[in-house]
Amino acid sequence: AGLKVLVLNVSKDVTHDILITFSPTEGPMMQNVTEEGKRGKIQLPREILQSLSGETVRVVVTVLNIQQLGMFEEVNQTGQVLDNTMVGITVGKTSISRLQDPVQLSFAHEQLPSMSQPSISPPGVTPQCVFWDPSKGQAGGWSSSGCVTRPGDKGTVCSCDHLTFFTLLLNPALDRSTARALMTVATAGCGVAMAFAILTIAFCIFLRCRFRSEETLHINLGLHMNLMGSLLLLNLAFLLNSGLSAGTPLGTCKVLGGFTHYCLLCCFTWMVLEGCHLYLLFVKVLGTYIRHYLAKLCLVGWGFPALVVGVAGIIGSYGEYILQTADHQVIARLCWITSKYLLVHYITNCGYFGLIFLFNMAVFGVVTQKSCCLQGTGAMQQDRKTWRVALVVAGLFCLLGTTWALAFLTHSTSSATILYLFTILNSLQGICIFIWLVVLYYPKTKEATGSLSHIIRHDKTTTASQ
Repeated sequence: AGLKVLVLNVSKDVTHDILITFSPTEGPMMQNVTEEGKRGKIQLPREILQSLSGETVRVVVTVLNIQQLGMFEEVNQTGQVLDNTMVGITVGKTSISRLQDPVQLSFAHEQLPSMSQPSISPPGVTPQCVFWDPSKGQAGGWSSSGCVTRPGDKGTVCSCDHLTFFTLLLNPALDRSTARALMTVATAGCGVAMAFAILTIAFCIFLRCRFRSEETLHINLGLHMNLMGSLLLLNLAFLLNSGLSAGTPLGTCKVLGGFTHYCLLCCFTWMVLEGCHLYLLFVKVLGTYIRHYLAKLCLVGWGFPALVVGVAGIIGSYGEYILQTADHQVIARLCWITSKYLLVHYITNCGYFGLIFLFNMAVFGVVTQKSCCLQGTGAMQQDRKTWRVALVVAGLFCLLGTTWALAFLTHSTSSATILYLFTILNSLQGICIFIWLVVLYYPKTKEATGSLSHIIRHDKTTTASQ
């Protein structure tokens, strides 16, 4: 009941494309049959037949109900298959791929569900043309490689450069009101973050002027100033992007997209430099003097992102990126990495931050463990309040950029709660770092400059005595 097949023997000398219709209930049939109800369409280009040997070629079209058959279910799948229907196409006995003239499948449907139709699940969707890739994961999964999705009001057209089993996956998406609310929260958060970034930089300058003789403190504060400077630029770039990108000339949009990408990479780079510096202070306590240390860090922190963005700009990665809702209404037009070069985004942003996150989490574990050990042995000040230590740990957590890891949980735009958390927490990153600096570095006396400095000095003494 869940499998319907159409077999055709077609002459390879055919002068037109092969047109076939299909429906979830009636299966596939030739287009000249009287159609009732909604039906999808398949257009097979004639070049497929002409490339094969023999006078006639066998064409097999299969329509599957995957729910009845219990097949093709991805692990942790978030999207729904339209009408639980898959369409398989085989021509001849060989695998066909890399078609110059792609096969086109039109999946018929009414207007896709949105927040105005709460009875339909999911509440908001984005269609995606996919096929089943048995090599993906342990048990196979959906892939869109080689397929282009063109949504419409009464159907979605899939253009694919190979033949296999296709379907239309309806991925959960944000509705317009939620997306607008997120944009508002992000814009307000950027303003708050910029204010506290400026305040933090001013506070660091004040401390550097007050304690001129402490070289370690100068380096620490210099690192924090650069990190806050990169956060300030990133928030400024976002505000410029959201305010100026609509109607912006292509050349200006490319520059603005590159600048935004540069600021983001600078933030990530300074986060990992903070982690490296903490590693040197806590693990490599002695013998870590490096000439022009802060200047070299600045060269890496500001120079490496410029190199990456330069290469990405040369290959033409930047341009207009459109954010859309489930019903294809434009939320925002941003100057960013274009959809054509998403691989650049995955490598330079997702992959780069993934490595940084793993390293900084390891450093965070070492620092926290050392702090707890020293507190347990009485090496730290006995009068230090628990809330003060907790604030120091929380601030260190923000300093290393771990809140950015929430981005990995927003792979589906249906994760509205995660998106709100990601937006709010990263807006509060500057505030947390400012509070952390006040708790850690603002001393009552010059001899008690905070728990972190005390731990470092104690660790140096302990190591030297051993």
